[in-house]
Amino acid sequence: MNYESGSFDKEPLALPGEQPRPSRRRRIAVVAGVLAILAALYVIFGRGGGEDKPRGPVAEQAPPVTVVAPGRQTVDRLISANGSLAARREMPVGVAGEGGRVTRVLVEPGQWVGAGQVLATIDRSVQAQTAESLAAQIRVAEADANLAQAQLNRAQALVANGFVSRADIETRTANRDAAAARVRVARAQLGQQRAATSRLDIRAPAAGLVLTRQVEPGQIVSAGSGVLFRMAQGGEMEMRAALSEGDLAGLRAGVRASVTPVGTQAKFAGTVWQVSPVIDPQTRQGIARIALKYDPALKPGGFATASIVGGASTVPQLPETAVQTDRTGNYVYIVDGQNRAVKRPVKTGGVTDEGVSIVEGLNGTERVVVAAGAFLSPGQKVKPLLQTPAAAAAQKAS
Repeated sequence: MNYESGSFDKEPLALPGEQPRPSRRRRIAVVAGVLAILAALYVIFGRGGGEDKPRGPVAEQAPPVTVVAPGRQTVDRLISANGSLAARREMPVGVAGEGGRVTRVLVEPGQWVGAGQVLATIDRSVQAQTAESLAAQIRVAEADANLAQAQLNRAQALVANGFVSRADIETRTANRDAAAARVRVARAQLGQQRAATSRLDIRAPAAGLVLTRQVEPGQIVSAGSGVLFRMAQGGEMEMRAALSEGDLAGLRAGVRASVTPVGTQAKFAGTVWQVSPVIDPQTRQGIARIALKYDPALKPGGFATASIVGGASTVPQLPETAVQTDRTGNYVYIVDGQNRAVKRPVKTGGVTDEGVSIVEGLNGTERVVVAAGAFLSPGQKVKPLLQTPAAAAAQKAS
C-alpha cells in the first residue's frame, strides 16, 4: 500500500531507449500559459477592433459639404419694376386748317418721316379758284395804281406853268397812294389764301416715327375730327415704370436701368430721365420714366419689366444654390465651430450674374453651405470643405 501511494507521485520510469514522459502538472501549466496568452491577444486585438467599429457609422453621419466665407462686396442696389412702353415725346397730328375731303394718305405706321413732310392731302379745288380770283384782283389794283401814278406825274409837269392848281396835285397824290394801298391789300389777301390752302396738307410737325394712322382717302375731315396720326418724335421710346414710395424716394434722374419687354429675352439699356414728383393716392406709387433708343422690339403700349440701379451697398453675395426657401422665408445653412449645421434666416436683395445679395442675416465671415442645404437638418454634424469665393465664381462661370 505504501508502495502504491508512494509510486503515485513519482514519475513513471522510462523503459530503456524511451524519452521520459512529462508529468501531469507540467501539462496543466503549459495549457494555462497558452490560455493566458490567448486571453491577452483577445484583449489587445479583439477589444481594440471592437472599439473601432462604432467609429465607422459616426464618420458616415458627417457628410462632406462645400462651404464658402463670402465676405462683403460693393454691389448695385437694384430696384425691380413693371410698367408700359410709350413714345417719349408723342405727337398727335390733326387738321390744322378748315379741312375737307382727303385725297391721298402718303404714309403708313412704322414709317420714318422728316419735319414738315406731307402725311395726307385734302382736296383744294375751291381754294385754288379763290386764289386765282385774288391774284386777278392784285392785277386790277396794280393797274389802278399805275394809272394814278401817271396822272400825278403829268399834273406835276403842268403845275409850274399854272395849268394845274396845287389842290389838284394833292388830290392826285391821294389817289395814287390809295391805289398803292389797294395793291398791298390784294396781295395780303392772296397770301392769306395761299397759307390757308397750304394748311390743307397734313404735315409732320417734327421728324420721327409714325405710330398710328386714323384716316383714309375720301374721308371728310375738319378741325374737330381729332387725331389723324400719332408720331414718336425722333423715334425715342420710354418705359413708364411704376415704383413704390420707398423705391421712388431714393431715385434720381440719370441712373442706369435695363428694360426687358414681355415676350422677349432681350435687355435694352436705358436711363431714368424723369422721376415723378407726385404719388398716386390710390396706388401709393409714382412713375419713373426710362429713356430708350428706338428698336423694333420696343412697341408702345406693350408691357415690360425694368431693373433700375438705385445706388450701391456693401453686402455679402452668395450663389443661388446656397439660398433655400420655406414657409417662413429665405434661409441658409452655416457651419458653426463644432462643425454642426445651423439654420440662419436671411433677407435677400438683388439677383445678378454674380449671385444673390444678402442684405440681412449675414456679416460675411460665416461658413455658408454652398449646396446640399436642402438635405441638411439643424444640428447635423458635417465635414466642411472650404472653398474660396474666387473658386466658386470660376466654377459657376465654367
